[in-house]
Amino acid sequence: MTEKVTTPKKYAVPALDKGLDILEYLVSQEVPRSQTEIAQGLGRGANEIYRVLVGLEARGYLVRDELSGRYRLSLKLYNLSRSISPIDQLRQVALPFMEDLAVKIGQSCHLCMLYQSKTMVLIHARSQIAVSINIAEGSLFPTLSTTSGRVLLANSNTEVRKMILERDSLFNNMDKSQQEALYNELEGIKQHGFHADKNVLSEGIDDFSALVGQPEGKVIAALGVSIIQNKHEQQMPAAEMNDLIINTAQNISRQLGC
Repeated sequence: MTEKVTTPKKYAVPALDKGLDILEYLVSQEVPRSQTEIAQGLGRGANEIYRVLVGLEARGYLVRDELSGRYRLSLKLYNLSRSISPIDQLRQVALPFMEDLAVKIGQSCHLCMLYQSKTMVLIHARSQIAVSINIAEGSLFPTLSTTSGRVLLANSNTEVRKMILERDSLFNNMDKSQQEALYNELEGIKQHGFHADKNVLSEGIDDFSALVGQPEGKVIAALGVSIIQNKHEQQMPAAEMNDLIINTAQNISRQLGC
């Protein structure tokens, strides 16, 4: 029996809560359920959910078998979910925070996700300073060769991490001790949710990257900043920049509901 979870709410909408409880419960069930079974699973009375079941059926969210009377989910929720682009949603949420970060640190920043075992730059927020690193949206990089890629790899689930490493030529050219050292590094990155290192593709560039989302979550991204070492301009201390990048990544995660 599923225990009903109650949380304090500023504005209670009982009928809506019941409807969402029913949908979430049926998503977790492998077979259709009767009104009584649904009520028991939610810790509610059968009469209490009757009108909500009828309403959900009328709106096309539920299908009721005429013979057994049991309810199952229709494909309406699935079709609705397909109309939402996760990339568009990510952009709408992340870009304002990224633009604010770019102003605060005086550097451009970018957001990456894994794509076909590589690291793709999805969103770029430009800095207003005269000289900064601008990385084109859609750029693809070998995952192990970027700081953001290592953040993504460290926080991917075991199966995804294994698949990416098996396809990575840099990893395959490592000996056993180097591979073991990499695994230890990735574990450390996962624990901290942040990684800073020298850029391995270009000299004179420092990279910073923080996790957006939760380790092994359904949606993970990496918020990155790449800085040209400049002796003629005073730059923000690394520790302060780290904190701002991490805080921005956490704000984006909260807005995404991660």
